[in-house]
Amino acid sequence: MEIHGSCSDRFSAVRAEFADSLRSGADVGASVAVYVDGEPVVDLWGGHADQARTRPWRRDTVTNVWSITKTMTALCALLLADRGELDLSAPVAKYWPEFGTAGKEHIKVRHLLGHTAGLPDWDRPMTLGDLCDWEKATTLLTRQTPRWKPGTRSGYHRFTHGFLIGEVVRRISQQSIGTFFAEQLAAPLGSDFHIGLEAEHDHRVSHGIPAAGSAPAPAASPRVTIPVGAYVTTQDTWTVQWRRAEIPAAAGYGNARSVAAVQSLLSSGGRTPSARLLSEAACRSVFDEQSHGIDLVLGIPLHFGIGYALNAADTPVTMAGPHACYWGGRGGSLIVNDLGTRMTFAYVMNRMTNLGLADPRGHALLRATYEALTP
Repeated sequence: MEIHGSCSDRFSAVRAEFADSLRSGADVGASVAVYVDGEPVVDLWGGHADQARTRPWRRDTVTNVWSITKTMTALCALLLADRGELDLSAPVAKYWPEFGTAGKEHIKVRHLLGHTAGLPDWDRPMTLGDLCDWEKATTLLTRQTPRWKPGTRSGYHRFTHGFLIGEVVRRISQQSIGTFFAEQLAAPLGSDFHIGLEAEHDHRVSHGIPAAGSAPAPAASPRVTIPVGAYVTTQDTWTVQWRRAEIPAAAGYGNARSVAAVQSLLSSGGRTPSARLLSEAACRSVFDEQSHGIDLVLGIPLHFGIGYALNAADTPVTMAGPHACYWGGRGGSLIVNDLGTRMTFAYVMNRMTNLGLADPRGHALLRATYEALTP
């Protein structure tokens, strides 16, 4: 299997692991990127962009990265907080008055970012069309009552996360989350990542390949249940409707390079090669612990900070460093920012599994990355 792109000699083991994953068939088409001090040291892609293996995965191939999108949405909030326009400890209702009803008066912005707001889904069934209707999705959330005391426990907000934070961003900036992200982060960082994909990019899309089988049962039974699949199937993401919608918890499009180009803003202390976009204090704020324990929705131990999961001995991504934050996307994609080593790792693929944060493909690449970083 031919691998394309660049890789410094120091990270040759990452290239070898990537080649093995494609050669074995664990991956159909994929990309992996590693940035150190804001500069790419690994930028590799290979395989095929379709399940029939008729189209090659090219340098500019993009795919839906599912919940990796949440980390982009979180950075939008951090950017506003760093500018003094958003107080993460303020009630959400300060910026979104209609939200402060039905027991939500004291929900803080940081509760949204840490999945502790008690609003892991909607109280009524949602269709794909509902998710693509911003006003409907957000208005329904204003009417709901939290399912547990906000700020006390995490319960993964699979889709609501993006609408909740995105509406706060919209109220402050007077821009949709997709436009704000494009202008304030993607453009300055030269990243080909999109929340809401325009038609001109459709020809570059690699559709997700549905996972085979069912997901393994969590060690602990979830205390809060949400619909299986959380309203959207892999096949739903093949539609034009999904691509055009701004669904900022799950409908971002990019590849490993474009993900790492944005996320390395954190690992490089907020600096780009030409400017500073975030203060170092804002970058460190992601480590402000919001919860640590069995997640009420996923039924696995998670350690949440501001917008990211944090490393801990009992959490799924244990090989990350002590100053690392991370998250994964449905199907297996993975992003890790390590502020201690000033490294960002990103893995994006089209062949999905049901293994979530335990997917061995991303773990093997991340482990090889850390081995390369060890003196």
